[in-house]
Amino acid sequence: RFVIKGSLAGAAVYVAYDQGLLGSGTQGAEALKKAQAALPPAIQEWTSYIGWEVRTMQMNRLPSTPKFDFSPSDSWNKGVQTVMSALSVAPTRACEYTVEGWKYVKDLVK
Repeated sequence: RFVIKGSLAGAAVYVAYDQGLLGSGTQGAEALKKAQAALPPAIQEWTSYIGWEVRTMQMNRLPSTPKFDFSPSDSWNKGVQTVMSALSVAPTRACEYTVEGWKYVKDLVK
């Protein structure tokens, strides 16, 4: 059981590495674009393979594939900006929390 799970995990890591998902942000963005282009034809081929018939009627229709509007570089930049913002206000917040803590301790001692 462990060997099978380990093999599947290793295969998943290899495929992710081979497709460029573990590389830089640019490589990840390119891999995402490839996946977005390949997904709708793959779903159409799969449905025709298993015998599902896609009709024009809304009730019998497969839902459309989701549109991914995700930019790894924008997400990375947003994360860096958030961390830098938190670090820039950290000394001020630390002083404020220290003053509040001392006031609380003084009120307890009274």
